[in-house]
Amino acid sequence: MSSDVKLIDFGAERDKRIHDLNDKRLAEMRQAFEQALPLGKGKPAGKSKKKKPGKR
Repeated sequence: MSSDVKLIDFGAERDKRIHDLNDKRLAEMRQAFEQALPLGKGKPAGKSKKKKPGKR
């Protein structure tokens, strides 16, 4: 048997294909959620007012 014969690991190839299909499905779901529930621009984190100790 010659050493230049390439063997194909069908299990690994199938795992790659399934991974690619799952990534595609995830991207489609993200896009659908972004269209249905758009994220608003968050308020800029400004300085918060600290409460001063009051008289009781």
